[in-house]
Amino acid sequence: MWYIFAMRLMFVADGRSPITLNWLRHFTENGHQVFLASTFDCPPPPGLTGYRLIPVAFSGAKKASASDRSRRGIWGAPALGLRTTLRQWLGPLTLAASAPALRAFQREIQPDLIHALRIPYEGMLAAEAAEGIPLAVSVWGNDFTLHAPATPLMSHFTRKTLRRADALLADCARDLRLARGWGLAAEKPRLVVPGNGGIRREVFFPPAAPPAEALILNPRGFRAYVRNDSFFRAIPLVLRELPQAKFRCVGMADEARAREWAQRLKIEAALELLPALTPSQMAAAFRAAPLMVSPSTHDGTPNTLLEAMACGCLPVAGDLESIREWIKPGENGLLVNPADPQALAQAILRALRDEPLRRRAAAQNLALVAAKGDYEENMRRVEEFYAQCASPSFTQEKK
Repeated sequence: MWYIFAMRLMFVADGRSPITLNWLRHFTENGHQVFLASTFDCPPPPGLTGYRLIPVAFSGAKKASASDRSRRGIWGAPALGLRTTLRQWLGPLTLAASAPALRAFQREIQPDLIHALRIPYEGMLAAEAAEGIPLAVSVWGNDFTLHAPATPLMSHFTRKTLRRADALLADCARDLRLARGWGLAAEKPRLVVPGNGGIRREVFFPPAAPPAEALILNPRGFRAYVRNDSFFRAIPLVLRELPQAKFRCVGMADEARAREWAQRLKIEAALELLPALTPSQMAAAFRAAPLMVSPSTHDGTPNTLLEAMACGCLPVAGDLESIREWIKPGENGLLVNPADPQALAQAILRALRDEPLRRRAAAQNLALVAAKGDYEENMRRVEEFYAQCASPSFTQEKK
C-alpha cells in the first residue's frame, strides 16, 4: 500500500473526451493539483489548477459543422477512414512544432507526474516534450493494433514513446504483451484498468425486471473500426425471422449515411436513430434492451461493453482477443466475425431467443464488473500507481 500524498499532475489529453473528464474528476475531487494540456479546444473542465490548449496532428483545425456531417451520406464512413489515414501519415510531422509549448507548460508548473491518456498523438507529444518528469502513458484498444503499424512514422513514434515512458496503463492485458513488442522495457511499472477508469455502478445497474421487448442496441456510433455496414446488413436478416425486432443506434441521429442504409435496406420502420446520450440516458437505454451489438475490428475494453454488462444487457461483439478477457462465448455473451452480417444476424437471433443464456449472463456479468470494472476501486489503484511512479525513490532509481 502506497501512502497517497497530494500530487501535482499534468494530463495530456483530449479535454473534450468523456474519458478524460472521468480521470480529471477523480483527482480534482481527491485533493490533487490537476493541470490539463488539451490537444483539442474546449472549455477548461471544472476543478483544474491550470489549463493550456496545445494542438497536435491537426487537432486545432476547424471541425465540420453538424450540417456538414449530415451531408456526408453513405460515403461518410470512407471519409472518416481517410481522415484517420491522413493523420497517421502526416500527424507525426507536427510533433516537433507542438512540443515546445508543452515543454514550456511543464517547466511552468513542475508536475510530479505527466500522464498522456493515449499514444497517438498525446503520448507521442509528451514523449517529445517531457524533461526529467516521470511519464505515464495510457494505451487504448486500437493504439497498437490499428494506429502503430499504420505508417512508418506511426511505428517510429510509438516505439519512441514507449522507450521514453516510465510507466504504462492499458485497458486490456493483451496490450501489455503487445507493448513489449513495441519497445516497453520489462522492468517498467504497468497497470491494467479499463480506459474509462471503470463503471460508476450507481449509474449503470440492472433493471428491476428483464426487458420484454425484442430490442437491439448499437451504442458505438460511427467509427472507422466499427463495421456498421455489417450491422445494417444484418437487420433485414433478423427481421425475416423476427419481424417484431427493433433496433436503436446511439449517436446516429444526424448521420445521413445511417438513414441511407435504412432506406436502401427498407428497414426504416424497425430502426431508431438516437443522438449522443448522457451517461444516465445511456444506462436507461441499456436497461431497456436485452442485448447490445458491437461489431468492431479493433478494441481493448470498450466502455460500452462494461456498461452493457453492468446493466444486464447481453453483449454481442466482435471476436477479438481483448474482448475475450471479459466474454466467454456462450456463457456471458456472444462473439462473431464483425465482417459477417449473416453471423451477426444469427447471434442476435440466438440471443433474443435464449432467455436462460441472457439470465445467466446478466448475473455473471454483474459480478464480473463489480470485481474488475468498478470505477472507484480502479481509480484507487491508479492513484497508488501514480504515487509509486511520482515517489522520490522511483525518480532516484530512474537516474
